[in-house]
Amino acid sequence: MKKACYFLILSILLLGCSNKKSQKETASDPTYVESPFTGIDTISTNDWWNRKSNTIIDVKVPREEVIAFGIYTVSNQTLKLTAQLFPLYPKETREVRLEIKENGTWREVQKKMVNELGWSATFRINNWNYKENISYRILHSSEARYDGVIRRNPTDKDEITLAALSCNSNKDRGDRDHYIRNINFQDPDLVFFAGDQSYDHQEHTAAWLKFGLQFREVFRNRPCITIPDDHDIGQGNLWGEYGKKASTMAGDDGGYFYHPEYVKMVERCQTSHLPDPYDPTPIQQDIGVYYTNLIWGGVDFAIIEDRKFKSGPKGKIPQIGPRPDHIRDPNYDPNTVDLDGLELLGNRQLEFLKSWGSDQQTTNFKVVLSQTGFCGGAHLHGSMDNRLHADMDSNGWPQKGRNSALEAIKNANAIHIAGDQHLATVIKHGIESYDDGPWAFVVPAIVNNFYSRWWWPEDAKPATSSDRLPWIGKYLDGFHNKITMHAYANPDSPSNGAGYGMIRFRKNEKTLTFECWPRFEDVRKKGAKQFIGWPITIEVE
Repeated sequence: MKKACYFLILSILLLGCSNKKSQKETASDPTYVESPFTGIDTISTNDWWNRKSNTIIDVKVPREEVIAFGIYTVSNQTLKLTAQLFPLYPKETREVRLEIKENGTWREVQKKMVNELGWSATFRINNWNYKENISYRILHSSEARYDGVIRRNPTDKDEITLAALSCNSNKDRGDRDHYIRNINFQDPDLVFFAGDQSYDHQEHTAAWLKFGLQFREVFRNRPCITIPDDHDIGQGNLWGEYGKKASTMAGDDGGYFYHPEYVKMVERCQTSHLPDPYDPTPIQQDIGVYYTNLIWGGVDFAIIEDRKFKSGPKGKIPQIGPRPDHIRDPNYDPNTVDLDGLELLGNRQLEFLKSWGSDQQTTNFKVVLSQTGFCGGAHLHGSMDNRLHADMDSNGWPQKGRNSALEAIKNANAIHIAGDQHLATVIKHGIESYDDGPWAFVVPAIVNNFYSRWWWPEDAKPATSSDRLPWIGKYLDGFHNKITMHAYANPDSPSNGAGYGMIRFRKNEKTLTFECWPRFEDVRKKGAKQFIGWPITIEVE
């Protein structure tokens, strides 16, 4: 009897050990992939299942939920759709399948292998039928499925609308239901996320998955442009300087601090669904580029990378403030930091903008989309007692590069839309004189209760009216760039200044309207109010 009990207990223990091993897998499994970088992004690959739970998002999801989301664009009759998956166990298939519905029947159109560094795969379908709405679904194994609709190109619509968002701070990990409700009710034709979808510098995969779950009901059924900014690639600020290696995490001497494969992974997950780049030649460290254009509904969008080629300030200009990129002395000479040889967009992107702008025959409007604005549009940074005279993280510096960029945008008869600043503004730029440059709309932050910014000119008196904005008109920014401020939404506005932009392009009228909606406003209700100062309608020649 004792001997029988002994063998029964031993069998149970051996079975338990066997089950434990099969659940955790092992690093010796032949499908195991080792990450080229260490110490960052704990779930992008490697034995992620053996590590402690991720604090950003639970990645050990039921296997029928392993497809987190899909994101797509259609341009020049080419569909590009990226499937983003949760991490896979070694023995799970790496194959994902794309099906479309034709005449009531699902048909498989393509298979792709998941890139284990970041867990994404991109489908590309040429000769796409862009004249009809087409249902699609992404499949993994026999369990996981993600459905959506590839919208038809709305070339016949008079009004084309773009929703624009930026800065999805990790200070609020909650849902984005107010945005989903409002944006889907307004039903834009296209959505643009201008950067900082992730604020978890060393954990992009988890943060990107979190972002996707928060916003996938916005881009499940419509095309979406996403471009990464500095926080996405793990830096507080970025001066890419053609892809060189930065010496510190601050990056102010120019370049990228983290491993180039980490940077490439971020850009692959966020931009591989965009149209093909204008010139795909990689920069240093074999980091890619994605600047390109997308034509949708008769509006031509140039998508540029305003950080990738920009010069870093450290060691190239006199240091005037406590940091190489901050100037606090209002009496300094702006010419001392606007030196020959400093770059902003770089020659490659300027050539692209000139080529793109020269074609004025095929579309009704031209729009430049980028990460940040081409001036210093804020005075107070992070708190009311932190006045910063000039910030080189903005594209107000270097001034010669800023003016070259604005000339290219102006010559294209385009407007500019960006994010990054946590402060919504509408500005008419000046190059040689006030108002001779393009219009620009910098949209508010999605979450604005962390490092808010204020437009508050020095010595300006507090507002005396609650229904109109003070401090609008002609100003010089901290680099002596000429700007005309038309509207701004400081953090004392509704929703702490958080919200999104909606841009309406009206072809027959040749006008466009900038709208700016607070996060917690319900646009479905009669009398819903935008931020003070909006809407703003302008004519386009």
